[in-house]
Amino acid sequence: MKESLKPGIKYEHKFKVPPSKTVPALYPESEEFVAMPEVFATGFLEWACIKAINSHLDWPKEQTVGTHIDVSHEAATPPGLEVTATVELIAVEGKKLIFAVEAHDGIDLISKGRHERFVINKEKFDARVGSKAAGA
Repeated sequence: MKESLKPGIKYEHKFKVPPSKTVPALYPESEEFVAMPEVFATGFLEWACIKAINSHLDWPKEQTVGTHIDVSHEAATPPGLEVTATVELIAVEGKKLIFAVEAHDGIDLISKGRHERFVINKEKFDARVGSKAAGA
């Protein structure tokens, strides 16, 4: 983690929603998901947080994983609209990073809340997951 990784980092990320990033596309093998409305899924907020801080990490050796997300769903966004996510790093507690997040689709505020990520060493993380997979 670089010295520059501190509260106050802000980032705005824009993304035009394709049909492939809607709820039914998340799990096409699930008839329950396929039957759900074709509206934007929330992983975009995590992506914006990652983009906000990657230059403040020793990327790609250091990465972050999502550990908590608490966001509202204020309005649905259909494919074709552009979503703007605005994120701010509001706290750094050791390797835990806490963000305030908000997304707007040009018509409505669609989501707001909080997201937490944890800084990992990619090589060590992959080794632990590999050991877990080998033991399964």
